[in-house]
Amino acid sequence: MLYKFTDHPDETISPLQWGGDKNMSQAKPAPVNYSVHDLIANRWSPRAFDPQRPVGSAELCQLLEAARWSASCSNEQPWQFIVTTHSDPSSYAKLLECLVPANAVWAKNAPVLLLVLARTTFKRNDSANDWALYDAGQAAASLVIQATALGLVAHQMAGFDATLAISHFQIPSTVRPLAVIALGYGADPSTLPTPELQQRETAPRTRIDLTEFTFGGNWGESWTELR
Repeated sequence: MLYKFTDHPDETISPLQWGGDKNMSQAKPAPVNYSVHDLIANRWSPRAFDPQRPVGSAELCQLLEAARWSASCSNEQPWQFIVTTHSDPSSYAKLLECLVPANAVWAKNAPVLLLVLARTTFKRNDSANDWALYDAGQAAASLVIQATALGLVAHQMAGFDATLAISHFQIPSTVRPLAVIALGYGADPSTLPTPELQQRETAPRTRIDLTEFTFGGNWGESWTELR
């Protein structure tokens, strides 16, 4: 499948060419059982990033714009993002410090680290928004799919110290840090610092079967349309 981009209307590009030759080693499409869009099949979570290849402000704004147009309960739009880049070493170092060591050892090469947050109360009456985390997750997913379309790779991480992030970035009590996203252009798996990480980078992608999480009628009963 080929895609056309609005800023280069006469140019087509295939999924395996996203990001140019430096990103070719990052192609790792999902072995799907049913046909899905190439952007979904090609989205995955690598750990090898090229620290010498920055992500431009225009591209970052495109990612945030994709997040902005996500669906949300009552159009509340509770998602929030803190953006740090290699070009702002002070802010970047603060967010990098929040990562658990097992993540920091490879994420430090990503030119962008994003902190994903959710405002947990409704703006109109300050009551609890029980759907805020769901909605922020949708915004993050939209951002990552847009990143895939631009030839970028992203790795979303739960392994970070939310309390330290709250302190470092003076986050108010009504806003909850949820995850950190490492973002940039992919690098060869051999650039990862340990053999274990290199092996995980090239391991086959797997998922549980649809029958394990899709039910029909009562809980635990397989949906009969699954074949």
